[in-house]
Amino acid sequence: MLQIQYKNRKNGKIEIENIPGRGMLKWLYNKPLGRGALHVLFKRKFISVLGGWYMDTRWSKKRISSFVQGHGINLEECEISNVDKFGSFNDFFCRKLKKYARPIGDRLVSPADGKILVFPEITDLSSFFVKNSAFSLKSFLGSGALAQKYNGGSMAIIRLAPPDYHRYHFPASGTASGSTKIKGHYFSVSPLALQNSLKIFCENKREYCTLSSPLYGDILIVDVGATMVGSIIQTYSPNSEVKKGDEKGYFAFGGSTLALLFGENKVLFDNDLVANTKNGLETTICMGENIASKYPA
Repeated sequence: MLQIQYKNRKNGKIEIENIPGRGMLKWLYNKPLGRGALHVLFKRKFISVLGGWYMDTRWSKKRISSFVQGHGINLEECEISNVDKFGSFNDFFCRKLKKYARPIGDRLVSPADGKILVFPEITDLSSFFVKNSAFSLKSFLGSGALAQKYNGGSMAIIRLAPPDYHRYHFPASGTASGSTKIKGHYFSVSPLALQNSLKIFCENKREYCTLSSPLYGDILIVDVGATMVGSIIQTYSPNSEVKKGDEKGYFAFGGSTLALLFGENKVLFDNDLVANTKNGLETTICMGENIASKYPA
């Protein structure tokens, strides 16, 4: 089986990702019969809603201990550190962290825990996603005007795997607009799925808001749902002033993705993130870690 490698930012080592449901994903996205089942059944909303319903029940609690142990999740950094105190798997999945569990950096920071790719120019996406890599900003954003605004700009993609902390935050201080929803399907955003088509980002359910930052211009924050993500929950107040690191929202059970879009000549991504992406590797990241600086005047 194909292995998914990534760069661990803390120790500098290349590591292999432990992908939940790996066998099923390989079948769904790489086998003719599996692809048929994917389009007829698994991309549909009711499958994710049904899965989300189960994860909200008390019967799902029994899955928490083995999930924590299997993925080495550190519950000591969470507000609730005892698995018996969670009411359901989704209760655990949407867990909150202790106040200082994620230090907030002094520059532009990651909005979430996960694995990050950065593209100084949005056109660079095709160099990472080789297969069927057609990607249209207009299709992704559902707006020709927005596509024109960010054409020539840069982009960061943060992929949240099921074991990750699934609340996400603002990467900078500024004014946050309301959230615009775009209807879509519920394809997986696992790297096993994205290897076959980046168009998944243009087809999945998603929402976006604009964070108007004095330092980095208008940052478009796009929340992308995926298989088993029945809900994208916004917890911030629309059209309000926010501080860097403030919570923006959370994803219910499943893997999911955040995309950050910047105007031309607004940010300079950190060199290690750029180099890793050019080498075809995602980089581990924690919410609050520095990822970019203001573009020099």
